[in-house]
Amino acid sequence: MKSDFKYLMAFTIPISAAVGIYLGGVFTFLTPFYSFVLIPILEIILRQDASNYSPKEIESRSKSKFFDSLLYLNVPIVFGILFAALQMITSEAYSTTEFIGLVFTVGIVLGSNGINVAHELGHRQGKIARFFAKLLLLPSHYMHFYIEHNFGHHVNAATHEDPATARYNQNIYNFWIQSIVHQYISAWKIQLKLLRREDKSFFAIQNDMLWYLCAQMIYLVTIFLLFQGIGLLFAVLSGVVGFLLLETTNYIEHYGLIRLKKDSGRYERVKEIHSWNSNHVLGRMMLYELTRHSDHHYRSSKKYQILEYHDISPQMPYGYPTSMVLALIPPLWFKIMNPRIPSEMKPSIAA
Repeated sequence: MKSDFKYLMAFTIPISAAVGIYLGGVFTFLTPFYSFVLIPILEIILRQDASNYSPKEIESRSKSKFFDSLLYLNVPIVFGILFAALQMITSEAYSTTEFIGLVFTVGIVLGSNGINVAHELGHRQGKIARFFAKLLLLPSHYMHFYIEHNFGHHVNAATHEDPATARYNQNIYNFWIQSIVHQYISAWKIQLKLLRREDKSFFAIQNDMLWYLCAQMIYLVTIFLLFQGIGLLFAVLSGVVGFLLLETTNYIEHYGLIRLKKDSGRYERVKEIHSWNSNHVLGRMMLYELTRHSDHHYRSSKKYQILEYHDISPQMPYGYPTSMVLALIPPLWFKIMNPRIPSEMKPSIAA
């Protein structure tokens, strides 16, 4: 796991998508099969890696531009896959089954190489990184995620005030509705609060949420003009698949983990124990270390290539891709995960 080139594995998802788009037929389901059947099987077979880098290695990796270049490379890849698929479905005769396969294929690319990379870039300080973060959120109809995640989720994670934290015994389908609706509402509340703080009006140029709304409308109108109704339907549905992948990831990242309240009524600070960690090698490589989520929340400014393992962090029995599949079967998910939640965080005690 020490090789810097291991993160090239993240590009195997768009490569599988390109193959599916080009070959058509049953291959339109190659990316879903690869992502949520083959990878979970391999994750169960392959060993985990809980090793951390030395201080000298961390300093070197923090300064290396190589890791940033891998992230930026996803921008042309994501939009290339999207527009290649749009071009194919409007110029070739695809069956309904093939159309569905391509929706899931492109949606997975939008989620894994789009939103996931946007999440990493959105934590950077540079304007260019943040611009590309928002651009990668555009085709998944989730530009508001930038505001809510950075100014909402990272403040309220692992509390009942956070819509992106799944409650104990809450099934994923209920969570989808909760998180999708309330994160959007939360993003607007945060934006309006920021405007009031700066004494700006709703229509001020600083209203990013208004800009996001306009950008997403322009995006969909452009898709319609270029690729007609079938293209618009495809863009909308693949975007939905993309943000449902994000919400499924949100579900497993903090499921059942709750920060306790102090005597003052305030929540304890976010610690390494408030996010689920996974050291499964494939998930780590393909998701740019998102699976070391405990360290990410503990110090959100850390770049993905130097995130560390903490032995006090709650550990998932499987990698993130495998866990996302298990989460879709609530009884099985509860049976596996509920016993792993610290007793003091369970509702009977923590509430």
